[in-house]
Amino acid sequence: LPAQQPLQAVPALQLATHRWAFRSQAEPSGQSIALLQPHAPKLVHTWPLVELVQSTHVPDWPQAGVMFRDITPLLSDAKTFRVLIDIFVHRFMDERIDVVAGIDARGFILGSVIAYELNRGFVPVRKKGKLPFDTLTEEYELEYGSAAIQMHSDAVAHGSRVLLIDDLIATGGTMQAAVKLLKRLGAGAILPAVIIDLPELGGSTALRADGIAPFVVCEFSGH
Repeated sequence: LPAQQPLQAVPALQLATHRWAFRSQAEPSGQSIALLQPHAPKLVHTWPLVELVQSTHVPDWPQAGVMFRDITPLLSDAKTFRVLIDIFVHRFMDERIDVVAGIDARGFILGSVIAYELNRGFVPVRKKGKLPFDTLTEEYELEYGSAAIQMHSDAVAHGSRVLLIDDLIATGGTMQAAVKLLKRLGAGAILPAVIIDLPELGGSTALRADGIAPFVVCEFSGH
């Protein structure tokens, strides 16, 4: 077997007391990016994950002025998808999690797999009008409009610790609405986790101001 490279040979790998960061010089547009893994049990080489996200930003979608970060290449590449799921599982495997909630729709893809790996149940946070039973509704503002999400009134037990999964935090409206719904349902603790944070849009800052720090894998500057 070939000898492993020493840690110092991994380009721009930086270690800190509570997290590790894997940084590139810049995106083609000049925007800096970072891969963050707070409280990681071990290091995982995830550069292809960042590279795929970096190469699949779609301008002016779903409307002019919005830069859309497309995660579908992460899902279609088997190795990258496995590494991505493992990052979440390793972060939360030692936490007491009662149930995993996923936000419509990409949070369903990630959340259901993470729930399976953690041996926990999964509950959906759906767009308004998609759930058949008694529901609670929370309206919120998006960077390009307004929307509403719903959960079944019996989705989580009182006092539950909920791992809340989505693909991205931008302005934070969807995640904040989901947090409010879970609180109304009686969740005892809510742990948000996403692949991508766009901190300049303020969503993660707003969550932290409310006392909820999201777990983030990739952080991109700009919109």
